[in-house]
Amino acid sequence: MTKDEDVIYMLILWSSLAGLLLYLEIAYHFAGFGWSEFNLVYTVALVTVWTGAETMLIGMLRGWLKKAAYQLALWLPVVWTSAQLVYLRIFKQPLLMEAMFRGGGDALSNYWREALDGILGALPFIVAFALPVILMLVVFRKFRWRLPNFALLDMMRTLVIIALGTAASFVVMGVGKGMDAEYYEDYTEFYDPLTVARTMGVLPTFQRDTLGRAMSWLGDLGHGRPSGTELAGGDPGEARTEQESGSLEHNLSGRPAELGENKPLENIGESGSDPIGDEQAPPEVTPEPEEEKPHLQQFPLDFEKLRSLADNDKQAWLAEYIQGLAPVYSNEYTGKFEGYNLIFLTAEGFSTYAVNEELTPTLYRLTHTGFIFDNYYVPLWQTSTSDGEYVNCTALIPDGQFSMRKSAQNDMAYTLPMFFAKENVASWGYHNGKLDYYERHESHPNLGYDFKACKLGGLSEEEWGDKIFPMDNPNSWPASDLDMMIHTIPEYVGADRFHVYYMTVSGHMNYNFGGNAMSFKNKDAVAGLEMSENGQAYIACHIELDKALEYLLAQLEEAGKLENTVICLSADHYPYGMTEAEYEELAGKSLSQGMDTFRNSLVLWNSSMAQEEPVHVEKVCGAMDLLPTLLNLFGFDYDARMYAGRDIFSDQEGMVIFNDRSYVTDMAEYKRGSDVIWKKDQDGNDLVPDEQKEDYLQEKKQEVKNRYQFSAYVLQENYYQDIEQAVILPAEE
Repeated sequence: MTKDEDVIYMLILWSSLAGLLLYLEIAYHFAGFGWSEFNLVYTVALVTVWTGAETMLIGMLRGWLKKAAYQLALWLPVVWTSAQLVYLRIFKQPLLMEAMFRGGGDALSNYWREALDGILGALPFIVAFALPVILMLVVFRKFRWRLPNFALLDMMRTLVIIALGTAASFVVMGVGKGMDAEYYEDYTEFYDPLTVARTMGVLPTFQRDTLGRAMSWLGDLGHGRPSGTELAGGDPGEARTEQESGSLEHNLSGRPAELGENKPLENIGESGSDPIGDEQAPPEVTPEPEEEKPHLQQFPLDFEKLRSLADNDKQAWLAEYIQGLAPVYSNEYTGKFEGYNLIFLTAEGFSTYAVNEELTPTLYRLTHTGFIFDNYYVPLWQTSTSDGEYVNCTALIPDGQFSMRKSAQNDMAYTLPMFFAKENVASWGYHNGKLDYYERHESHPNLGYDFKACKLGGLSEEEWGDKIFPMDNPNSWPASDLDMMIHTIPEYVGADRFHVYYMTVSGHMNYNFGGNAMSFKNKDAVAGLEMSENGQAYIACHIELDKALEYLLAQLEEAGKLENTVICLSADHYPYGMTEAEYEELAGKSLSQGMDTFRNSLVLWNSSMAQEEPVHVEKVCGAMDLLPTLLNLFGFDYDARMYAGRDIFSDQEGMVIFNDRSYVTDMAEYKRGSDVIWKKDQDGNDLVPDEQKEDYLQEKKQEVKNRYQFSAYVLQENYYQDIEQAVILPAEE
């Protein structure tokens, strides 16, 4: 082989590998997302680097190793891209390394039906992914093309290609940083895998996932902040609280931020002075009985001590952030359910559209009496059910994947069971699935629950057998929520007071009559519905949840506990096992506006309220707000600053935050990549005046970052442990 041939073969090898990767990126994007929001610029730079390195390696090897490396370079991207597409179609998220190594066994053993359906559904695209490799091998064999053997000069030429790609990647990111572009933030400061996969592709997601985790790990070893990987707002020293960064509580209303109120924007500036700040003496009036003043919902903290406990930038940022938060005060619903029992359910795949007055009458009753939340949202997070549970139980935003698992090693001092324990009330937790799935046998006891399941999973009978409750059909998939209620209620219903948590499973995908035991069980009940099998099967499996709730209420009433028990139910996520078209068919309407896909129903119900007029709550709220709301309702002495969520009944503006940092507030709806939807008053005018809209959006963007960063650092730094040390005890005040 001559020197000229070496160069030609080197270029053929590199260009064929690069062409394959670019083809796979385009095909993956079309299969997973359509044509929208795709930017190949950074991807091309990474492909140049990646395939340059592959070309150098293949050129340096000899014999069978060279051929094996070449085959691997061809087929591995096809397999990886296929796996990414199948995972995306099932879980609506990209497949990350942590999911492979920490959840791979779980997925194979528990989701094999979904995986099989995903593979079959993606099969035409998988064939399309493999087709170029087959054609390349056929063509190269026919023309007797040979893999080049690199000498020193050839390696230098390949290094030039790698250097050009590396330089281009730095330029693209440098430009993004200078322009404050969203793609730079998505990829570096505030990594969102789904957005990166959708806008950049498979290779950037893989590179960011692997390299980013390594850099974060190295950063943590040095007790500094991660190297641009886990920060919500850049440098911890520069990030500011929602109040300090120019929040509407101060700048737009003209009232000091520490009042913690959100005055309606349409009333701003109607008078020359703010009544709170008006120093004019009021006219003399006959004194009336003094009303009970609202009290602060926060612990007295020694912030000097808290700062002294900080041994890195993250902990120092947390101390400053918490101190800067506006106070939250008690409200008309504080202590409404003081002394009551609480049964709290995370309902698998539950949606408003499962509620039917005839088919699910108990769900209908619970969602149409008592509190009715008209603007409640349940976001979808990276680890779907586990992250949904984490948000419900901790009022924190998940940090990457498997946050509930990570919390098992932390001091979780501010969860519901911990507050109930202060009143000598026991807390039970139940799941009609495997005890070790998502490692709940470690995380949920750490939250404070005596946690049990109906199957051991991979745990030993000798060690964990006492944490299993019997069920008639524990191996059916999914298992029956009614069966779970029948076999668990007797354990706690006789206690003077109790707090119980259920993680249900009857509503689990897939939604069909062939592979879903609960859908098949209730098939006859939905036979008359004019919708596809998918929609019928979805409602059918939620009939089982409805039966479980009906049985629960009946048992509570029989035991004389119904009147003194609160039922709270929220979804872990919307039924992402449906396609967009299937979900819209179930809803009977388009869900294309803003974040409508994530709208849901929240059950917050007590039988005494069911006899009264429903209380409609218009405020925007979400799953992250559940814990502080329940703590307020039950009259616990809690600190609102310990959570990323907010008490729904507080005077603070409502906000729901989503996985890609989209958000919905009482004033606006911001969806990444779409126009802002501004909320309007009764006269059809935007609640935020035009001249204040940009400031509003920037403030909320910073607030979203701060809440993300707060949640991440609390988990990463086991920060509740520091908080407990800094609480000033009554004798110290």
